[in-house]
Amino acid sequence: MFYNRFLSALVLIVFFSACNNKQHADKIFYHANVFCVDDKNNLNQAFAIKDDKFVAVGSDDEILNSFDAKEKIDLNGQYVYPGFIDAHAHFYGLGQYFQTVDLVGTKSWNEVIERCKKFYAEHGGKYLIGRGWDQNNWTINKYPTNDEVNKLFPTIPVLLKRIDGHAAIANEYLMAQSKITNQTKILGGEIILNNKKTTGVLIDNAVDLAQKNMPAISLAEKIRALKVAEKICFENGLTSVCDAGLEKDMIDLMDSLQKVGELKIRVYAMINASTKNLDYYLNKQPYKTDKLNVCSFKLYADGALGSRGACLISPYSDMPNHAGFLLTQKDKMEEYIKRISKSNFQLNTHCIGDSANRLVLNLYAKYLKGKNDKRWRIEHAQVMNEHDFNFYGMYSIIPSVQPTHATSDMFWADERLGEERLKYAYAYKKLLNQNGWIPLGTDFPVESVNPFYTFYSAVARKNAEGKPNDGFQMEDALTREEALKGMTIWAAKAAFEEHEKGSIEKGKFADFIVLDVNLLKDDLLKIRKAKVKSTYVDGVKVY
Repeated sequence: MFYNRFLSALVLIVFFSACNNKQHADKIFYHANVFCVDDKNNLNQAFAIKDDKFVAVGSDDEILNSFDAKEKIDLNGQYVYPGFIDAHAHFYGLGQYFQTVDLVGTKSWNEVIERCKKFYAEHGGKYLIGRGWDQNNWTINKYPTNDEVNKLFPTIPVLLKRIDGHAAIANEYLMAQSKITNQTKILGGEIILNNKKTTGVLIDNAVDLAQKNMPAISLAEKIRALKVAEKICFENGLTSVCDAGLEKDMIDLMDSLQKVGELKIRVYAMINASTKNLDYYLNKQPYKTDKLNVCSFKLYADGALGSRGACLISPYSDMPNHAGFLLTQKDKMEEYIKRISKSNFQLNTHCIGDSANRLVLNLYAKYLKGKNDKRWRIEHAQVMNEHDFNFYGMYSIIPSVQPTHATSDMFWADERLGEERLKYAYAYKKLLNQNGWIPLGTDFPVESVNPFYTFYSAVARKNAEGKPNDGFQMEDALTREEALKGMTIWAAKAAFEEHEKGSIEKGKFADFIVLDVNLLKDDLLKIRKAKVKSTYVDGVKVY
């Protein structure tokens, strides 16, 4: 009798002692399938969070026996991944997009006009901005003229941007405000004429000329745009974005909103490369907080393939007298590259055409001088010459690519490039093999924000209808593991942030998402249609 009582008391003492020895955590998540995306590709069951970071990751028994917390969340076997990171997007641009006329998916110029009429009837305003048309998807796939826009909107400025932003249609009111005539010449851009008359169609730097004469956007509109963009990103499982090209005032606004908790998403902000911005930022060191990373410049070499602004070595197959053009001339480009090479800032350059890629790769090589850890990036690396891939490996240059560009362009890219050049376009596997890793993004709002589309396009190389049946140039498809890393740890690495995010590991920010699909095993079409169940930043549910 005495022995049994003694034994019971001893068990209770051991039990309470063990409880008292447990470490305190703010939250524990358990009974999950946790894809850590760490060096060992660990699959775990549970993790503990304290002070916004993962403090331990392991089995249910390991975490529940070692930690105690007021909040213990049973995930019922759902799949957990590191928060997705978009390595190349336009975060502020996404917010702006949802305050303009949505022209994505239009099948004709008439449909563009009808959407503009409807939007203006509902919203009114002192100006009209639209974005998303793509003449390649129209029944008549040619540029229109602005005649109809002039009739409908004779007294307000109108600017309707192509889906990639590298072409636009302006009305006569805006053309006059911008002093654009049939005699206007612009370096790195084009004003499309018909019978020596302006049509309103502007390409690349000509778009910027008109954009400067649009009414200024108010501070309230800018803040609203950022919050709209954040909401959409969280709904899609994005906890970090790389905003590819910002001015100082927008970077400062993001910083101020993050500091007071009004903006929770993490942003890697590329500074638009201009003499003014270089003069300001190169006199300082890169700026870093837990939410904002300002350590890079964004340079534009050329335009887009769809608007024939991409700079090619040989003329376009469907326009034999035209080979595109540079947006930044070679001497100015080299001046910027030389200045940045002497600093601690990273350089990321937009290159679409094989000529632009070749020029920038050679300039990079001149100043990088061999293997390094500067992580200078080529954004898009879309059309490569077969002899230029080796630059990436020889000079540790990082190709930053957007898989949905391949599946959006694949049905007309051969018209622009011809079959031989197309073999070396959207060549993600060849690019990955150069350094053994590759960051993935979307370029939203040019493409959809949805990261599952990125995953599907990278692996299946098909569109939403599952076409083409055998996939598009499957020799350059990525594996599921590579696609997942490209959207998490490799995207973090491309921003020098791999030690703080991109995987579920002790000491990293507790940014993660919960899904009901297994990205490494489930049917690819099922994955494309997947929806995020919940999104966490710093261990706090934001969606």
